[in-house]
Amino acid sequence: MPDFSDLFGMLDAVASEETSTEARAQQIPAVDSAAAELQQLVARIASGDQLAFGDFYDRLAPRVFAIVRRVLVDPSQSEEVTQEIFVELWQSAPRYAPNKGGVTTWVMTIAHRRAVDRVRASQASRDRDLRVGIRDHSIDYDSVAETAELRLENQRVKRALEKLTDLQKQAVTLAYYGGYSHSEVSEMLGVPLGTVKTRIRDGMIRLRDEMGVAS
Repeated sequence: MPDFSDLFGMLDAVASEETSTEARAQQIPAVDSAAAELQQLVARIASGDQLAFGDFYDRLAPRVFAIVRRVLVDPSQSEEVTQEIFVELWQSAPRYAPNKGGVTTWVMTIAHRRAVDRVRASQASRDRDLRVGIRDHSIDYDSVAETAELRLENQRVKRALEKLTDLQKQAVTLAYYGGYSHSEVSEMLGVPLGTVKTRIRDGMIRLRDEMGVAS
């Protein structure tokens, strides 16, 4: 469960942050040759080209593994989830829409989502074991009340996140819930650092407003 006092501190901090002229100038990233090559590979994968998929895997597997490992920590689980991610990428290549974002953004979004899904599945399993273990024990009502309060707070944050644009939500989620630095988020998403900072700043200000946190 995230420490929401840290989140509120971030909300207050970003309220006064100003985006530099240089950062604003970087908001429209150039489509370089590497990005164009990745789009071509995805198009070939969509038509069933296994050689293209091999090249695609070689280029992106280390970065996918890195983001999964950051979330899961365990190397074996990270390798397993990485393989599952590339199976999904192979299957979903025909549905990739270039107008909705670059290939790297698409891949890293799926990678982070699947890693978080594995964490949630593991947590659900532990929760089931815990419920079985405490079935015959008395309930600590103070603890239950505290847990309920934290869950309500989590729901507030989740509802507020839904108010962000997809790009803002992606950057904020990686920076806050994933614990990545702005530079790491920039590398994962394949966008300039200034663009990442702007998305996080605007997203956090929007979260502050949605949750009614005083500036």
